[in-house]
Amino acid sequence: MDTQPITSARLAASVISVPPLARDANLRIDRHENQRLVRFLEQGGISTLLYGGNAVLYHVRPTEYAQLLTVIRDIAGASTLMIPSVGPAFGTMMDQVGVLADFDFPTVMVLPQKEVCDSSGIATGVRMFAEAYGKPIVLYLKHDRWLAPESVGKLHRDGIISWIKYAVVRDNPSHDDYLREVLAQVPGDIVVSGIGEQPAIVHLRDFGVISFTSGCVCVAPSRSMEMLRAIQQGQYDEADSLRQQFCGLEDLRNAIQPIRVLHRAVELADIAKTGPMLPMLGELSADQIAKIRIAAQSLLAWQQAAFV
Repeated sequence: MDTQPITSARLAASVISVPPLARDANLRIDRHENQRLVRFLEQGGISTLLYGGNAVLYHVRPTEYAQLLTVIRDIAGASTLMIPSVGPAFGTMMDQVGVLADFDFPTVMVLPQKEVCDSSGIATGVRMFAEAYGKPIVLYLKHDRWLAPESVGKLHRDGIISWIKYAVVRDNPSHDDYLREVLAQVPGDIVVSGIGEQPAIVHLRDFGVISFTSGCVCVAPSRSMEMLRAIQQGQYDEADSLRQQFCGLEDLRNAIQPIRVLHRAVELADIAKTGPMLPMLGELSADQIAKIRIAAQSLLAWQQAAFV
């Protein structure tokens, strides 16, 4: 596992995969199946994995957190960067500090929540966690105005932030005053577009952020990497052509539920057996699974064609 401090060059080197977490029939973390997924991603050129919402770390049991960290550390290749998450509750993340002390992860992401919090309180909580952890953290901006841009800037200037995952969904990603205001406070080379392939071209080209996260990369990693490289080289027509291939599965994620669809898509594409959905999220209907199977297998076939 890569344990070096994270730089902008490191962020730019890979699409940041946000994979599901495979569990067995008894909801236990499945080391073997998670390793299958990690190897598939690594073989497709992915060197950064971020375990957060798609891994349902919102609902991870405190008693299995050390096991989770052990598994993702041990299944990583030597040059693969693994980033776990903490929280979202303040008490949970502060208790997780003690567990993290036994591991060498260079950073962790603080999961966001909307209930029973406000902007000034979030800034204080994030700061207290980072100070206790002793390392800068990944700040996840998922909700509009969740944290004031000025607060983001102060956290950055005080060395609290490693990088930022920006994932506020817009009907038109070109029109995003919040992102512009955040980028007035922090450099673009610590900000990552956090909503998959669909807004990535706009975010990297027009706003100057450094990379993008993806869930669908778990089915077509080398194709997602092709898209990142095309954007970085200014080949925007090529990048958009690649982007459109992800729409089938991504549209289902948006229409049904992003986490549940990705969790099942990885299994339906026979990449890894992800197992049952962790409560508090429900299972999919037979009709939904049929649609996801078609989209996932189509995306996988396109991925495999890259090696023919």
